[in-house]
Amino acid sequence: MVMIRRTFIAACTTAAVAMAAGSAVAAPKEVKLGYALAINSHYGAAAKAWSESVEKGTNGAFAVKQFPSSALGGERELIEGLQLGTVEAAIVSTGALSNFVGDVGIVDIPFLFRDTAHARAVLDGKFGQDLLGKFKQRGLVALAWGEQGFRHLTNNKVAVKSVADLKGLKIRVTENPVHITAFRTLGASPTPMSWPEVISALQQGTIDGQENPISVLTSSKLWEVQKHLTLTAHVYAPVVLIVSPTFWGGLNDAQKAAFTEGAKAGAVASRAFVDDVETKGVALAKSHGMQVVEKVDAAAFRTALEPAYKQYAKKFGQPALDAIANVK
Repeated sequence: MVMIRRTFIAACTTAAVAMAAGSAVAAPKEVKLGYALAINSHYGAAAKAWSESVEKGTNGAFAVKQFPSSALGGERELIEGLQLGTVEAAIVSTGALSNFVGDVGIVDIPFLFRDTAHARAVLDGKFGQDLLGKFKQRGLVALAWGEQGFRHLTNNKVAVKSVADLKGLKIRVTENPVHITAFRTLGASPTPMSWPEVISALQQGTIDGQENPISVLTSSKLWEVQKHLTLTAHVYAPVVLIVSPTFWGGLNDAQKAAFTEGAKAGAVASRAFVDDVETKGVALAKSHGMQVVEKVDAAAFRTALEPAYKQYAKKFGQPALDAIANVK
């Protein structure tokens, strides 16, 4: 009887240990993925595709938890979190990134890209891929270029139809030297500000306006705090899908491949979202009462920006600017 009882206890103990071991193996590792906008934005579309691809590609070894709407802080804080290893993954704009990876500022030069097809060809080609490689020098692992679309101007003061209309307008810009130089050259008063502060600043009149793609305008419902929209298309705005080097260093080759392929899927999803919203967003803004200036004289804006272009050529090198212009 004693022998039977001991055998039973031993069997139960073995089973419990086996179950515990099985649970430990099966438990997925959580990956924190942060971004600035709402989950129903192009950032959210990229995050969803990236998350689903990674979880499938690693057979459930990782569970990606999304932190939208700056839940982990603004973009600067997210980037610093990646460098420190407190955040595993993030989707961030070049606006904040240029303070960490200086060379990335080149893509923020006004009227640099002819159109969306040109921008995508540059970023998907050698120039864009070499630029992603430079992130490693600053403690970041950049995996893919996503998209926000072309940036446009909104404000509460005046329907901006020409360069002269910008004079004195307090425009929120990203914490980006290239953007600041451009708007100062155009006669506006650029005000660098982290995105989480923007809506309240617009409500309070601390700033007159801001500039962002239609994808941001719609996901943030900027018509609730802005009267005028001018389709300037002055800057093409990409985003970058990034992981922490600390996290990356703990992955095996197959897992790294899964995260890379997932990031590429996220990039495609962000572009698809932008393509869709570009065709609907302006009409939506109008339906909510925004006054829209459909077109500006881009040549006049480029002429006014000549002093800034000289600074950009000196900073980034004319050969780099020519290389972008020559991409077909």
